[in-house]
Amino acid sequence: MEFYSILLPTYNERENLPLVTWLICSELRQRSIPFEVIVIDDNSPDGTLQVAEQLQQIYGKETIVLAPRPGKLGLGSAYVHGLQHARGSFVVIMDADMSHHPKFIPEFIQKQRETDADIVTGTRYVRGGGVYGWDLRRKLTSRVANYIAHVALNPGVSDLTGSFRLYRKQACLAALFAVLAACVERTLSRGYVFQMEMVVRAREMGFSIAEVPITFVDRVYGESKLGNAEVVAYLKGLWSLMWR
Repeated sequence: MEFYSILLPTYNERENLPLVTWLICSELRQRSIPFEVIVIDDNSPDGTLQVAEQLQQIYGKETIVLAPRPGKLGLGSAYVHGLQHARGSFVVIMDADMSHHPKFIPEFIQKQRETDADIVTGTRYVRGGGVYGWDLRRKLTSRVANYIAHVALNPGVSDLTGSFRLYRKQACLAALFAVLAACVERTLSRGYVFQMEMVVRAREMGFSIAEVPITFVDRVYGESKLGNAEVVAYLKGLWSLMWR
């Protein structure tokens, strides 16, 4: 049976990390899916790493893998760092703030097995998907961002700005890692636009992509990391992708 590595980049997620970890373990263990959770903490001042250490004592070092970093170095480089620790033949990337429910991971796995896709991405914008807890402004911002990306890039997926995905490691992780590392070295797509660039480049490289409808729920604990700076970074990243 295939082994799955769940990457959880964290910054100030001490309240959310125990719950999302418990849900991941519950969802996958009851289906006898072998996995590990890799916590990539960027030196959170709220003690997230200490919480992760306690979780490691509860679930075991084989299940909870700690991959801390000295500070906030960007979401893209966090994935690169996590991939260096991943033992799985498949890698799942998701948020640690409970906006991505682990119950969808088995659906990603089932879709991958049915389609043999290299990437399975969650989408909020097909039947069965949705967004909960956002005000009208954030919903409109997300819709507009996706519309602009579709017009500009024609990515072939319905939710380009989403960040809940499963990647096949054996077939394409080497190429994906090269793209990730190149993005970091060029200081491009360090933030939330990183996931968008990964899908665009993966499609260009000929990797197959399938979609699974998901529901996105706004965080309960902590503050959202999506602000004006991230919106500006998204527009800059989209512009650079269009011209590259």
